[in-house]
Amino acid sequence: MTAVGDTLNAPPKPRGGLMQSVNDSLVVTKRNLIRMSRIPEMVIFGLIQPVMFVVLFSFVFGGSMSVGGNTDPNVYRNFLMAGIFAQTVTFATAGAGAGIADDMHKGLVDRFRSLPMARGAVLTGRTLADLVQTALTVVVLAIVGVIVGWRIHNGFPKALGAFALLLLLGYAFSWIGALIGLSVRTPEAATSGGLIWLFPVTFVSNAFVDPSMMASWIRPIAEWNPFSATVQACRELFGNPGVVQSDAWPMQHPVWASVLWSILIIAVFRTLAVRKYRSATA
Repeated sequence: MTAVGDTLNAPPKPRGGLMQSVNDSLVVTKRNLIRMSRIPEMVIFGLIQPVMFVVLFSFVFGGSMSVGGNTDPNVYRNFLMAGIFAQTVTFATAGAGAGIADDMHKGLVDRFRSLPMARGAVLTGRTLADLVQTALTVVVLAIVGVIVGWRIHNGFPKALGAFALLLLLGYAFSWIGALIGLSVRTPEAATSGGLIWLFPVTFVSNAFVDPSMMASWIRPIAEWNPFSATVQACRELFGNPGVVQSDAWPMQHPVWASVLWSILIIAVFRTLAVRKYRSATA
């Protein structure tokens, strides 16, 4: 009877392989989405910042910025939106890092470790939940863009391709945030660490100005920036003005460059994050 009781009370054995990892990741994703829905201010504040960027850049700087020699504010608004979209999806990195750091700080990750689940599922579930929130933000941002005068000129299918590239970039950068969140002691440090390096990445790029207007030594950095490749690809797919004319390979083939950069970032930083997670919770 004791043997039977021990068998009934024993924890379930985890299923091996890919299916277990996928199922566990989706369970953690659902948990994080439910948590986000119960903290609506988290989502609201995440929407306010990019909307402010659109309004401020459009109406404060729009009339003083030149795009291909044209200073029409409406031209700059159309030029700007691809950069704002890309900035928004990458700034979600800070939220991913802070969320993981918070789970580590509260000991929630230790509870997950006691369950028969794939080790990488906690991180994958968190990054997928952040991707859903990022997609919602992009939708709201697109609506605001249309209101201020942004338009798509190359058709809906290509626009969907541009949004897919943006979400892929955001997902890639969320793995950088995951690694930062596992490497610091507090959520506050994860937020700061997740933002401080993003400012040079986003501003040393073609997001807000043409790199040809930058100093000669910094222009190659901007042109080979993974962020710039996605912005360039989005402008081409949206049919917006300001596509950078350059001999740099990422600017000549921005769609391929965007995909390759994002896949490379995911491969490198997911590996590092999962390794850090295992050592941090060992």
